[in-house]
Amino acid sequence: MCRVVDLRQAVLAKNDASAHALRTRLAARGTTVVNLLSSPGSGKTALLESELLRARERSLPVAALTADLATENDATRLARSGAPVKQVLTDGLCHLEAGMLAGHLDGWLPDGTRLLFVENVGNLVCPASYDLGETLRVVLASVTEGEDKPLKYPTAFGLAHLVVVTKTDIADAVEFDEIAFRANVQQVNPGVEVILTSARRGKNVGALLDRALAAAEGAPVHTPVMAGQPDLTHAHPHTHAGETDAGDLAPARS
Repeated sequence: MCRVVDLRQAVLAKNDASAHALRTRLAARGTTVVNLLSSPGSGKTALLESELLRARERSLPVAALTADLATENDATRLARSGAPVKQVLTDGLCHLEAGMLAGHLDGWLPDGTRLLFVENVGNLVCPASYDLGETLRVVLASVTEGEDKPLKYPTAFGLAHLVVVTKTDIADAVEFDEIAFRANVQQVNPGVEVILTSARRGKNVGALLDRALAAAEGAPVHTPVMAGQPDLTHAHPHTHAGETDAGDLAPARS
């Protein structure tokens, strides 16, 4: 058991070091990372496409990297915004790690990118323990997923800097209890902001972009209580072959 714990700590320590290196290198380039986590089918891609479109309308240099087990469907959708988009196929792996992200950014991330949105693999377990060098970590949940979602996935919601509720245009139809959801979020992450959105209706589209820009400009970001509890934050480590160290990130090539 001790060897398992030691391995877990070593894996996460390596990822944390890579995340720190990546965050530092991207900051030197003026780029801020926004890490988006959610269950499959939450509406994450639809909202992100709307946010990218809003950024393009405001002439803000943004880019998006989206990770899936298979298909390039999400990249195709996001590319409609006109923003630079890269698809990462994980071939069955359930999350991104900082070294993996750095390897995919090497030679691709356009110079001058202000915000990089990372659409993580769709699940709320594996990605929750891995810092990707982000400044803002956003957890999304649709109104169809149930008000107890934050209680079922306390690490994911407990480490969020921002919580976004999607598909609110059908909230009445699915009898979504907003008060109960907000109470459950506050139970695992006291003080975190919750934003209600609908990409279909345009409700609060642009709010995520505004929060990301504020963070990029140095505005204070919510500090989750759970962030100071390593036994809880480092709950689900994995190791993968062929990881790339974040220090290998090179300037984008034309």
